[in-house]
Amino acid sequence: MLGVAKSSSAAEIKKAYHKLAMKYHPDRSKGDKSAEAKFKEVNEAYEVLSNAQKKAAYDQYGPQAFETGGSPKRGGGGAHSEASGAGFGGFHFSGGFGGINFDDILNEVFGAGFGRGASQPRSVNLSQPGEDARFDLSLSLEEAFSGTVKHISFRIFCSCKKCRGLGSADAQVLTVCSACKGTGFFHSQQGFFTIERTCTSCGGAGRVIKNPCVACSGLGRVRKEKELDVKIPRGVDEGTRIHLVHEGAAGVRGGQAGDLYLFISVKKHALFQRKKNDLTCLIPISITTASLGKEIDIPALNKTPLSLKIPAGTQTGCQFRVRGQGMPDLHGATTGDLLVEVVVETPIKLTTRQKELLQELDETGQEAKNNPLLSSFFSKVRDFFADHKG
Repeated sequence: MLGVAKSSSAAEIKKAYHKLAMKYHPDRSKGDKSAEAKFKEVNEAYEVLSNAQKKAAYDQYGPQAFETGGSPKRGGGGAHSEASGAGFGGFHFSGGFGGINFDDILNEVFGAGFGRGASQPRSVNLSQPGEDARFDLSLSLEEAFSGTVKHISFRIFCSCKKCRGLGSADAQVLTVCSACKGTGFFHSQQGFFTIERTCTSCGGAGRVIKNPCVACSGLGRVRKEKELDVKIPRGVDEGTRIHLVHEGAAGVRGGQAGDLYLFISVKKHALFQRKKNDLTCLIPISITTASLGKEIDIPALNKTPLSLKIPAGTQTGCQFRVRGQGMPDLHGATTGDLLVEVVVETPIKLTTRQKELLQELDETGQEAKNNPLLSSFFSKVRDFFADHKG
């Protein structure tokens, strides 16, 4: 019936049975009575050959070993009864076919876990990992330049000290869930398929805490204020993210804590602006300094004044680069530059004598060599009107 030799191993017999059982199963044969009869015969054969004692008797005496009074002896207490209840869709056959569990067939054909039995317990693990957390940290440009240590505090789930994060008030932590009898789920039949629903009492674990900790209600964590001293490296910029492992929310019932992410923002500075690793600074200078030239002091983020030489004839918008006085690079040993842009400031509220001197300067300094930009501009204006007049 199974198409195997007397010398076949148990694995070979089982493989042959699985193949024929899938072929002739009633749910696949669509009411074919001959297929149903074959299916019963295949199960009868496997019931004998899968039992070591029955197989030995069959090998020695043949079918007569199971005959009493001329009729076959039906072993297994109802091995020939019709499949009841679940059918193929439930992946279980209560009582019928010699007590054979059809899950074994489906697991081998479709993979482990397909059609898991309702009596199979789930692994017991009530812990859950904690959530990741975000903290927005605002720094001054000086702190981003030199690096610092910031003390921060935030409200988050922390491990319960009373139960040491386990969630249980005593040493006997777990007991079988009474709702699902330890399986972690319930079954309901819907046509061809059996629907599996997770037990809401134990969350699918199959076990519950017998005596929950009153401080954390059995969760192993409580929400409270957490304080940290965080080291901020030199060179952080707007939008820099710092990752602190396991400094997030504590896990449920001893689960691994989440991570903490610091998102950096940098406040605007009164003197400097940052462009990548360079700093820019706008410096006003007098007409005299711009005209005659002079060495001036300029600010720096390290609080040490720098000396900058302004050459004679400097115009508004001229930019000077001071090497190595910018921001340190977060990921390397390089440092940016300081870019100083000058603005020539016009004096106001002049004295009579100052006005006379400026008037004298204006009368004697109209040559193009003294005011090249002014002379060039008015030359273009004259050409403009001349073209339109023509």
